[in-house]
Amino acid sequence: MKKLLFVFNPHAGKGQIKDNLCDIVDIFTKGGYEVVTYPTQAKLDGYNKLCQCGQNYDMIVTSGGDGTLSEAVKAMMTFDKKIPLGYIPAGSTNDCAQSLSIPKKMIDAAREIVDGVYFDYDVGKFNGQYFVYVAGFGAFTDVSYETSQTMKNKFGHAAYVAEGIKRLSKITGQQMRVEHDGEVVEGSFILGLISNTISVGGMKKLIASGVCFDDGLFEVVLVKTPKNAIELSNTINEAVLNKLNDKHFVTFKTSKVTFTSVNEVPWTLDGESGGKHTYVEIENCKQAIRFKLKPNDITAEQTAVQCSAGDMIMTEDGHPVVIEDQYEIED
Repeated sequence: MKKLLFVFNPHAGKGQIKDNLCDIVDIFTKGGYEVVTYPTQAKLDGYNKLCQCGQNYDMIVTSGGDGTLSEAVKAMMTFDKKIPLGYIPAGSTNDCAQSLSIPKKMIDAAREIVDGVYFDYDVGKFNGQYFVYVAGFGAFTDVSYETSQTMKNKFGHAAYVAEGIKRLSKITGQQMRVEHDGEVVEGSFILGLISNTISVGGMKKLIASGVCFDDGLFEVVLVKTPKNAIELSNTINEAVLNKLNDKHFVTFKTSKVTFTSVNEVPWTLDGESGGKHTYVEIENCKQAIRFKLKPNDITAEQTAVQCSAGDMIMTEDGHPVVIEDQYEIED
Protein backbone atom coordinates (compact mmCIF):
# COMPACT_ATOMS: atom_id res chain seq x y z
CA MET A 1 0.00 0.00 0.00
CA LYS A 2 1.19 3.51 -0.83
CA LYS A 3 2.15 5.72 2.12
CA LEU A 4 0.81 9.26 2.62
CA LEU A 5 2.02 11.85 5.13
CA PHE A 6 -0.61 14.42 6.08
CA VAL A 7 0.91 17.49 7.76
CA PHE A 8 -1.60 20.09 8.94
CA ASN A 9 -1.78 23.28 10.99
CA PRO A 10 -4.51 22.65 13.60
CA HIS A 11 -4.99 26.39 14.25
CA ALA A 12 -5.27 27.73 10.68
CA GLY A 13 -8.58 29.15 9.48
CA LYS A 14 -10.39 29.02 12.83
CA GLY A 15 -9.25 25.43 13.38
CA GLN A 16 -11.67 24.01 10.81
CA ILE A 17 -9.49 20.93 10.25
CA LYS A 18 -10.80 19.52 13.57
CA ASP A 19 -14.27 19.01 12.11
CA ASN A 20 -12.97 17.43 8.90
CA LEU A 21 -9.95 15.36 9.89
CA CYS A 22 -11.64 11.96 10.13
CA ASP A 23 -13.42 12.40 6.79
CA ILE A 24 -10.19 13.50 5.09
CA VAL A 25 -8.24 10.52 6.40
CA ASP A 26 -11.09 8.23 5.32
CA ILE A 27 -10.96 9.64 1.77
CA PHE A 28 -7.21 9.08 1.55
CA THR A 29 -7.50 5.57 2.99
CA LYS A 30 -10.21 4.61 0.51
CA GLY A 31 -7.97 6.05 -2.18
CA GLY A 32 -5.40 3.36 -1.43
CA TYR A 33 -3.09 5.15 0.99
CA GLU A 34 -1.76 4.22 4.41
CA VAL A 35 -2.09 7.59 6.14
CA VAL A 36 0.16 9.10 8.80
CA THR A 37 -1.08 12.39 10.29
CA TYR A 38 1.08 15.08 11.87
CA PRO A 39 -0.36 18.25 13.48
CA THR A 40 2.25 21.00 13.52
CA GLN A 41 3.14 22.41 16.93
CA ALA A 42 4.94 25.63 16.02
CA LYS A 43 6.31 27.65 13.13
CA LEU A 44 8.70 25.60 10.94
CA ASP A 45 7.56 22.37 12.60
CA GLY A 46 6.04 21.17 9.33
CA TYR A 47 9.22 22.07 7.47
CA ASN A 48 11.37 20.14 9.94
CA LYS A 49 9.07 17.11 9.87
CA LEU A 50 9.18 16.89 6.09
CA CYS A 51 12.95 17.37 5.97
CA GLN A 52 13.28 14.57 8.52
CA CYS A 53 11.12 11.90 6.91
CA GLY A 54 9.19 13.26 3.92
CA GLN A 55 11.14 11.27 1.35
CA ASN A 56 9.92 8.01 2.91
CA TYR A 57 6.38 8.63 1.58
CA ASP A 58 4.71 8.25 -1.82
CA MET A 59 2.48 11.30 -1.32
CA ILE A 60 2.58 14.36 0.91
CA VAL A 61 -0.50 16.41 1.73
CA THR A 62 -0.43 19.65 3.71
CA SER A 63 -3.29 21.69 5.15
CA GLY A 64 -3.21 25.22 6.51
CA GLY A 65 -2.67 28.70 5.15
CA ASP A 66 -0.16 29.93 2.60
CA GLY A 67 2.59 29.82 5.22
CA THR A 68 1.99 26.11 5.87
CA LEU A 69 2.14 25.38 2.14
CA SER A 70 5.31 27.44 1.84
CA GLU A 71 7.00 25.38 4.57
CA ALA A 72 6.10 22.16 2.75
CA VAL A 73 7.46 23.38 -0.58
CA LYS A 74 10.69 24.66 0.98
CA ALA A 75 11.26 21.25 2.57
CA MET A 76 10.40 19.33 -0.59
CA MET A 77 12.81 21.42 -2.66
CA THR A 78 15.60 19.69 -0.69
CA PHE A 79 14.39 16.19 -1.71
CA ASP A 80 16.33 13.98 -4.13
CA LYS A 81 13.17 13.09 -6.08
CA LYS A 82 9.81 14.62 -6.93
CA ILE A 83 7.13 13.43 -4.53
CA PRO A 84 3.56 14.56 -5.33
CA LEU A 85 2.11 17.28 -3.09
CA GLY A 86 -1.55 17.80 -2.30
CA TYR A 87 -2.86 20.96 -0.65
CA ILE A 88 -6.02 21.42 1.43
CA PRO A 89 -6.47 25.17 2.12
CA ALA A 90 -7.45 26.18 5.65
CA GLY A 91 -6.08 29.69 6.11
CA SER A 92 -7.63 33.15 5.93
CA THR A 93 -6.69 34.11 2.38
CA ASN A 94 -5.20 31.08 0.55
CA ASP A 95 -3.80 32.87 -2.50
CA CYS A 96 -2.16 29.80 -3.99
CA ALA A 97 -5.33 27.71 -3.65
CA GLN A 98 -7.34 30.41 -5.43
CA SER A 99 -4.84 30.51 -8.26
CA LEU A 100 -4.86 26.73 -8.73
CA SER A 101 -8.67 26.45 -8.40
CA ILE A 102 -8.43 24.25 -5.31
CA PRO A 103 -11.83 24.04 -3.53
CA LYS A 104 -12.38 25.92 -0.27
CA LYS A 105 -14.29 22.97 1.19
CA MET A 106 -11.71 20.68 2.75
CA ILE A 107 -13.52 17.45 1.88
CA ASP A 108 -13.78 18.45 -1.77
CA ALA A 109 -10.08 19.36 -1.83
CA ALA A 110 -9.18 15.95 -0.40
CA ARG A 111 -11.25 14.15 -3.04
CA GLU A 112 -9.57 16.12 -5.80
CA ILE A 113 -6.16 15.08 -4.50
CA VAL A 114 -7.11 11.40 -4.70
CA ASP A 115 -8.74 11.73 -8.13
CA GLY A 116 -6.40 14.37 -9.54
CA VAL A 117 -3.58 14.52 -12.07
CA TYR A 118 -0.01 15.70 -11.69
CA PHE A 119 0.98 19.28 -12.42
CA ASP A 120 4.57 20.56 -12.19
CA TYR A 121 4.55 24.10 -10.80
CA ASP A 122 7.24 26.82 -10.88
CA VAL A 123 8.91 27.74 -7.59
CA GLY A 124 10.84 30.93 -6.78
CA LYS A 125 14.32 31.24 -5.31
CA PHE A 126 15.09 34.41 -3.33
CA ASN A 127 18.76 34.84 -2.32
CA GLY A 128 18.87 31.07 -1.84
CA GLN A 129 15.49 30.81 -0.05
CA TYR A 130 12.53 29.18 -1.79
CA PHE A 131 9.05 30.68 -2.06
CA VAL A 132 5.85 29.36 -3.63
CA TYR A 133 3.99 32.22 -5.27
CA VAL A 134 5.12 35.76 -4.38
CA ALA A 135 8.06 37.82 -3.15
CA GLY A 136 7.35 41.45 -2.43
CA PHE A 137 8.43 44.70 -0.83
CA GLY A 138 6.72 47.94 0.09
CA ALA A 139 3.14 48.94 0.86
CA PHE A 140 0.93 46.30 2.51
CA THR A 141 3.38 43.42 1.95
CA ASP A 142 3.93 43.08 5.71
CA VAL A 143 0.19 42.91 6.48
CA SER A 144 0.06 39.13 6.57
CA TYR A 145 2.84 38.44 9.06
CA GLU A 146 2.06 41.49 11.24
CA THR A 147 -1.62 40.56 11.58
CA SER A 148 -2.03 38.35 14.65
CA GLN A 149 -3.25 34.76 14.31
CA THR A 150 -6.09 35.62 16.72
CA MET A 151 -7.29 38.40 14.40
CA LYS A 152 -6.96 36.14 11.36
CA ASN A 153 -9.02 33.42 13.02
CA LYS A 154 -11.68 35.81 14.28
CA PHE A 155 -12.16 38.02 11.23
CA GLY A 156 -10.58 36.06 8.37
CA HIS A 157 -9.69 38.11 5.27
CA ALA A 158 -11.25 41.25 6.81
CA ALA A 159 -8.37 41.28 9.30
CA TYR A 160 -5.90 41.82 6.46
CA VAL A 161 -7.99 44.63 4.99
CA ALA A 162 -8.25 46.42 8.34
CA GLU A 163 -4.50 46.13 8.90
CA GLY A 164 -3.82 47.41 5.38
CA ILE A 165 -6.02 50.50 5.82
CA LYS A 166 -4.01 51.46 8.92
CA ARG A 167 -0.89 51.65 6.71
CA LEU A 168 -2.24 54.04 4.04
CA SER A 169 -0.86 57.13 5.75
CA LYS A 170 2.60 55.56 6.16
CA ILE A 171 3.32 54.67 2.53
CA THR A 172 6.85 55.63 1.44
CA GLY A 173 8.84 54.78 -1.67
CA GLN A 174 12.00 52.72 -2.01
CA GLN A 175 14.70 53.81 -4.47
CA MET A 176 15.59 50.72 -6.53
CA ARG A 177 17.77 49.61 -9.42
CA VAL A 178 16.04 46.67 -11.12
CA GLU A 179 17.85 44.51 -13.68
CA HIS A 180 16.37 41.79 -15.88
CA ASP A 181 17.03 40.31 -19.32
CA GLY A 182 19.67 42.94 -20.15
CA GLU A 183 17.40 45.85 -19.17
CA VAL A 184 17.73 48.29 -16.27
CA VAL A 185 14.85 50.08 -14.52
CA GLU A 186 15.61 52.73 -11.89
CA GLY A 187 13.17 54.68 -9.76
CA SER A 188 11.23 54.98 -6.53
CA PHE A 189 8.55 52.34 -5.92
CA ILE A 190 5.97 51.95 -3.16
CA LEU A 191 5.31 48.32 -4.01
CA GLY A 192 7.03 45.50 -5.84
CA LEU A 193 5.59 42.05 -6.52
CA ILE A 194 7.42 39.17 -8.18
CA SER A 195 4.81 36.47 -8.49
CA ASN A 196 3.48 33.28 -10.00
CA THR A 197 -0.15 33.71 -8.97
CA ILE A 198 -3.40 35.44 -9.91
CA SER A 199 -4.14 36.38 -6.28
CA VAL A 200 -2.07 38.34 -3.76
CA GLY A 201 -3.63 39.03 -0.38
CA GLY A 202 -6.97 37.95 -1.84
CA MET A 203 -6.73 40.63 -4.56
CA LYS A 204 -7.04 39.13 -8.04
CA LYS A 205 -6.72 42.22 -10.24
CA LEU A 206 -3.29 43.57 -9.37
CA ILE A 207 -1.36 40.96 -11.37
CA ALA A 208 -1.07 41.29 -15.13
CA SER A 209 -3.15 38.93 -17.24
CA GLY A 210 -1.73 35.84 -18.90
CA VAL A 211 -0.32 34.19 -15.78
CA CYS A 212 1.04 30.71 -16.52
CA PHE A 213 2.13 28.62 -13.53
CA ASP A 214 4.62 26.38 -15.35
CA ASP A 215 6.29 28.58 -17.99
CA GLY A 216 9.41 29.43 -15.98
CA LEU A 217 8.51 33.13 -15.86
CA PHE A 218 7.47 35.50 -13.09
CA GLU A 219 4.99 38.34 -13.47
CA VAL A 220 6.63 41.48 -12.06
CA VAL A 221 4.62 44.55 -11.00
CA LEU A 222 6.35 47.68 -9.70
CA VAL A 223 4.19 50.56 -8.48
CA LYS A 224 5.84 53.95 -8.90
CA THR A 225 5.85 56.27 -5.88
CA PRO A 226 3.04 58.84 -6.27
CA LYS A 227 3.92 62.51 -5.94
CA ASN A 228 0.81 63.44 -3.92
CA ALA A 229 -2.43 62.12 -2.41
CA ILE A 230 -4.39 62.57 -5.64
CA GLU A 231 -1.85 60.55 -7.60
CA LEU A 232 -1.91 57.87 -4.88
CA SER A 233 -5.70 57.67 -5.18
CA ASN A 234 -5.45 57.35 -8.98
CA THR A 235 -2.83 54.64 -8.65
CA ILE A 236 -4.99 52.62 -6.24
CA ASN A 237 -8.04 52.98 -8.51
CA GLU A 238 -6.05 51.80 -11.54
CA ALA A 239 -4.77 48.80 -9.58
CA VAL A 240 -8.30 47.85 -8.52
CA LEU A 241 -9.48 48.08 -12.14
CA ASN A 242 -6.37 46.22 -13.43
CA LYS A 243 -5.40 49.18 -15.62
CA LEU A 244 -1.67 49.13 -15.04
CA ASN A 245 -0.53 52.00 -17.30
CA ASP A 246 3.10 53.03 -17.77
CA LYS A 247 2.61 56.31 -15.90
CA HIS A 248 2.16 54.61 -12.54
CA PHE A 249 3.34 51.02 -13.07
CA VAL A 250 6.22 48.98 -14.49
CA THR A 251 5.28 45.44 -15.55
CA PHE A 252 7.24 42.65 -17.25
CA LYS A 253 7.80 38.89 -17.26
CA THR A 254 11.17 37.31 -16.50
CA SER A 255 12.90 34.20 -15.24
CA LYS A 256 15.50 36.15 -13.25
CA VAL A 257 15.59 39.64 -11.73
CA THR A 258 17.80 41.54 -9.30
CA PHE A 259 17.01 44.49 -7.02
CA THR A 260 19.65 46.84 -5.60
CA SER A 261 19.00 49.60 -3.06
CA VAL A 262 21.07 51.93 -0.90
CA ASN A 263 18.96 51.31 2.19
CA GLU A 264 17.91 47.94 3.59
CA VAL A 265 14.44 47.09 2.30
CA PRO A 266 12.09 44.67 4.12
CA TRP A 267 10.81 41.83 1.90
CA THR A 268 8.10 39.23 2.33
CA LEU A 269 7.97 35.69 0.91
CA ASP A 270 4.51 34.11 0.63
CA GLY A 271 3.21 36.56 3.25
CA GLU A 272 5.99 35.80 5.75
CA SER A 273 8.98 37.97 6.62
CA GLY A 274 11.85 37.54 4.18
CA GLY A 275 14.29 39.82 6.00
CA LYS A 276 15.84 43.18 5.08
CA HIS A 277 18.18 43.40 2.08
CA THR A 278 20.13 45.87 -0.07
CA TYR A 279 20.59 43.27 -2.82
CA VAL A 280 18.13 40.61 -3.91
CA GLU A 281 18.40 38.02 -6.68
CA ILE A 282 15.23 36.16 -7.62
CA GLU A 283 15.21 33.16 -9.95
CA ASN A 284 12.43 30.95 -11.30
CA CYS A 285 12.86 27.20 -10.74
CA LYS A 286 10.74 25.92 -13.61
CA GLN A 287 8.26 23.10 -12.82
CA ALA A 288 10.13 22.26 -9.61
CA ILE A 289 7.19 21.01 -7.47
CA ARG A 290 4.63 18.37 -8.50
CA PHE A 291 1.10 19.15 -7.29
CA LYS A 292 -1.86 16.77 -7.44
CA LEU A 293 -4.80 18.75 -8.84
CA LYS A 294 -8.21 18.25 -10.39
CA PRO A 295 -7.95 18.02 -14.20
CA ASN A 296 -8.79 21.46 -15.60
CA ASP A 297 -7.54 24.13 -17.99
CA ILE A 298 -4.47 24.67 -15.79
CA THR A 299 -3.33 21.04 -16.00
CA ALA A 300 -4.55 20.12 -19.49
CA GLU A 301 -1.70 21.49 -21.61
CA GLN A 302 1.05 20.08 -19.42
CA THR A 303 -0.61 16.66 -19.27
CA ALA A 304 -0.88 16.58 -23.06
CA VAL A 305 2.78 17.58 -23.49
CA GLN A 306 3.96 14.95 -20.99
CA CYS A 307 1.92 12.24 -22.69
CA SER A 308 3.31 13.14 -26.12
CA ALA A 309 6.86 13.22 -24.73
CA GLY A 310 6.47 9.77 -23.24
CA ASP A 311 6.71 10.93 -19.62
CA MET A 312 3.08 9.88 -19.13
CA ILE A 313 0.79 7.23 -20.51
CA MET A 314 -2.98 7.09 -20.19
CA THR A 315 -4.68 4.16 -18.44
CA GLU A 316 -7.89 2.58 -19.71
CA ASP A 317 -9.99 4.70 -17.34
CA GLY A 318 -8.47 7.90 -18.71
CA HIS A 319 -6.07 8.66 -15.85
CA PRO A 320 -2.44 9.59 -16.59
CA VAL A 321 0.40 7.49 -15.20
CA VAL A 322 3.71 9.26 -14.58
CA ILE A 323 6.81 7.16 -15.17
CA GLU A 324 9.72 8.10 -12.94
CA ASP A 325 13.29 6.81 -12.98
CA GLN A 326 13.13 5.64 -9.36
CA TYR A 327 9.53 4.58 -9.06
CA GLU A 328 6.13 4.61 -10.71
CA ILE A 329 3.34 6.88 -9.51
CA GLU A 330 -0.18 5.87 -10.31
CA ASP A 331 -3.60 7.40 -9.66
